[in-house]
Amino acid sequence: MVRQLSIITITYNAEAFLERTLKSISANLASIVDEQRSLVEYIIIDGASKDNTLAIAQPYHAMINTLVSEPDKGLYDAMNKGLQHATGEYVWFMNAGDEIRDSKVLSKLLPLLAKKADVYYSDAMFVNDDGTEVGLRSQVTPHRLPQQLTWQDMALGMKVCHQAFIAKKALTPLYDVQNLSADIGWEIEILKKSTRNYYLDFLLCNYLTGGVSVQKHRQSLQDRFKVLAKHFGFLPTLWNHVLIVLRSILRKIK
Repeated sequence: MVRQLSIITITYNAEAFLERTLKSISANLASIVDEQRSLVEYIIIDGASKDNTLAIAQPYHAMINTLVSEPDKGLYDAMNKGLQHATGEYVWFMNAGDEIRDSKVLSKLLPLLAKKADVYYSDAMFVNDDGTEVGLRSQVTPHRLPQQLTWQDMALGMKVCHQAFIAKKALTPLYDVQNLSADIGWEIEILKKSTRNYYLDFLLCNYLTGGVSVQKHRQSLQDRFKVLAKHFGFLPTLWNHVLIVLRSILRKIK
């Protein structure tokens, strides 16, 4: 069977947040017709959690096509495993704590995938641990969302969070497991190869603020510089980081 979409969730000791992700995916799968359901697969890659993560996932076993639980080398190693298990034409990461925005997203998205764009993307709603909304990513961060996205748009940082970025699997590289900002490098590599990027005028996801890159902020910034210097050159990236710092100062003043 040729599947249209692989949704992939990465977990590790995620008992506090996983069920909101599972509920959002379950609601979306329930809202589509049987013919569409067969086009979607759901994959969970777990890093051998020591809490109740797997017990929380168990009642949802009927909608889970693949569940792997084994030690890994961190988030991006697990995401690479997800890519390797995915059989869909498109891949979409919706990690533990993140949610598909509402129950109608898949019913709107699947017909659009038939247009065969290389990338589909949207804005994202930032939410706190308790689920309260912070605001749209394009409004609460400096990253304004272009409606004609190119890889050059990433010069000043990541324009689209990975939960709002759906890519044709044939274009996806593996993540750099040693780099805490590997997600921006992954998106740039895909956008360099893509010929058609489709802006969605509806939200794909709720994005749970936090994560590895926030928890290890300094290392993440250093790794982001390495990624951007690789694609844009050292001196342009150095100058762009001056602009990023100035932009940050101005936002704080305002």
